[in-house]
Amino acid sequence: MLGHPAHFIAFGGGVGLIPAAPGTFGTLLGMLLFLAFGRALSPAQFLLVWAAMFAAGVWACGAAGRALGAADHGGMVWDEIVAILLVLFFAPNVLDWQIVAFLLFRLFDILKPPPIRHFDRTLKGGFGVMFDDVLAAFYALLCIAGWKVLTG
Repeated sequence: MLGHPAHFIAFGGGVGLIPAAPGTFGTLLGMLLFLAFGRALSPAQFLLVWAAMFAAGVWACGAAGRALGAADHGGMVWDEIVAILLVLFFAPNVLDWQIVAFLLFRLFDILKPPPIRHFDRTLKGGFGVMFDDVLAAFYALLCIAGWKVLTG
């Protein structure tokens, strides 16, 4: 992991090396990053940083995947980190909602309902690794929006 900056990024600084549920731990790291820094930035700054993190993930996950011989190695968690940041940015800034956001994102990231599974299988390289998690983030946000509409 320390042999190349792309591997360090893709593995979330080592979080992806946790043997059980690395994606969940990557998502938790993303939540911690959001709680520490997310609201300190203006919306424009946040989205600019997020876009840079997404681009870095495309590069890092692509390079790490090639080096490992596994396009979407389970230890690569940068995609979860970046995606949960987006979910939390748009979710209500209340702990209950953020927990719901976490759970919904993990659910959609694990189950990969259509079309997530399609893109997960067809898009290759770093963009494919990152894109399916952004779709899972979108599904989570769609559920949160629907829930808010229904509950007032």
